[in-house]
Amino acid sequence: MATASVSWEDVDPWPELRLDTWADTRDTLHMWVQMVGKVALALAPPVNHWWGSTLRVDARGLETQLLPYRGGAIQIAFDFQNHRLSINASTGEGRDIPLQPRPVADFYREFRSKLTELGVDVRIYAHPVELPVAIPFADDVEHASYDRAAVGRFHHILVSADRVMSEFRARFIGKSSPVHLFWGGLDLALTRFSGREAPRHPGGFPNCPDYVQWLAYSHEVSSCGYWPGGEGEGAFYSYAYPEPPGYADAGVEPAAAHYDTGLGEHLLPVTAVRTADDPDGALMSFLQSTYEAAADCAGWDRAALEAKPSDLSLLRTSY
Repeated sequence: MATASVSWEDVDPWPELRLDTWADTRDTLHMWVQMVGKVALALAPPVNHWWGSTLRVDARGLETQLLPYRGGAIQIAFDFQNHRLSINASTGEGRDIPLQPRPVADFYREFRSKLTELGVDVRIYAHPVELPVAIPFADDVEHASYDRAAVGRFHHILVSADRVMSEFRARFIGKSSPVHLFWGGLDLALTRFSGREAPRHPGGFPNCPDYVQWLAYSHEVSSCGYWPGGEGEGAFYSYAYPEPPGYADAGVEPAAAHYDTGLGEHLLPVTAVRTADDPDGALMSFLQSTYEAAADCAGWDRAALEAKPSDLSLLRTSY
């Protein structure tokens, strides 16, 4: 189904999206995304730090990676423009589920049914994770909201955040994650690694086994991302594990950024980015300054890990 044509100027890359106007929709969507993420977890190769099971931002919404199955593959995608979930198989078959207000339990039953119709038999842990209250998907009639306009604005924020975070990622030649959406917390994340091992993470995430964090944080990191939670319009975050001495007090930019002692993270409200004269530049300054704080306080070998500007320029113009 084609949507009406719009120009680039018609789209606000940083729309306002207050949490109190779409929290119910966000929470319902989070459950749907977790279902898809769990299928990816079951089928994708077990890439380090759980990266194989994450979702990626695309031009229409979110998509899994190609998921191997029985000599072929499937791929699952959320289309936030035509508001549907698509399950496509390399056999040429596909199924769609409309995204609309409905209980999570109903969505889960249809999702499983569509997989069965495609001949996909996959076992998942059918409970949400990383949340204080974890209602089994099949029993969840509490979450049943879907505001199309709000989800569309959320997608535009994801696209803009992905754009800036991908540019930031290009500046680092050491081990780095892709920019990806972790379905446990519904956060868009990017992680850089120093190359050194880290002490075992203490875990403690709600409804989540500690070994998830042990694998995620097996090595020293500086991590950043966008989280549509908290208050206001959500926040961009940055943290280091293990947190080095001096990191909490390091000067970071822009001025609206602050360190949250409860979370152990530097935060920058999305509102401050959206209303800045240069939103992309404001976000980039936060990503860069918080990374520098983590790397300098922990004594990373920055000269060996960071790309030279001349190399980045060559990569944009060569063949």
